[in-house]
Amino acid sequence: MSDTVLYDVTEGLATVTLNRPDAMNALNDELKSALRDTLQQAAEDESVRAVLLTGNGRAFCVGQDLKEHIGALKSGGGNALRTVEDHYNPITLAIAGMPKPVVAAVNGVAAGAGAGFAFAADHRILAESAAFNTSFAGIALTADSGISWTLPRLVGPGRAADLLFFPRSVRSGEALELGLAHRVVPDGELAEQALTVARELAQGPTRAYAAIKESLAYGAGHSLAETLEKEAELQIRAGASEDHQAAVEAFVNKEKPRFTGR
Repeated sequence: MSDTVLYDVTEGLATVTLNRPDAMNALNDELKSALRDTLQQAAEDESVRAVLLTGNGRAFCVGQDLKEHIGALKSGGGNALRTVEDHYNPITLAIAGMPKPVVAAVNGVAAGAGAGFAFAADHRILAESAAFNTSFAGIALTADSGISWTLPRLVGPGRAADLLFFPRSVRSGEALELGLAHRVVPDGELAEQALTVARELAQGPTRAYAAIKESLAYGAGHSLAETLEKEAELQIRAGASEDHQAAVEAFVNKEKPRFTGR
């Protein structure tokens, strides 16, 4: 596996770290392929119950490596943007669609597709020095990495359009106010606090979390009546889990439940 992405699984938590710090974790082909394959591996691994996604160095991810991109454009350009289908789409789907929670620990700037990957996560913890930037219009491109789906749902369609038409740095405090971040912590505390949150999720009711993710995604595109039917279907599935039975018994016995993810 490429060293542009680091991967560690400990006690049910998979930590995925973008590792091109000298390039601010810009997405070259090697990193994109490694990130796609690593996230898909984490999604399929039944021993993984939660994922922590972060970056090494002073950036989370500044998006596409434009040096590599301009080389592709000059060499013909026909396939320069195939990366959206080949890399960005499967990466975003792996994050948003995996049947387990994903925490993004945003340690610095997250721009373009880097912001898109963070927005696709279920929980975002930002360092105080972190910032988001959509970036696309600044280089005459439209949104990708799912931002046209995730951003309006996070901040509303009007604000999403403003952030896309007029790209700027949305620093951590504003990101928290807008709903782009769930919490903001001092830079020196990010790793510890993100790990605490991710570990808690990794020890939680994994099948229930999967059902919650599925119901939220379904409800975003269906009517209330259809969503009620989906909720009933998913509740039957969650209710058949070992974790549900154990949690009910623990509640009756006034004990703290211990979840196994089954």
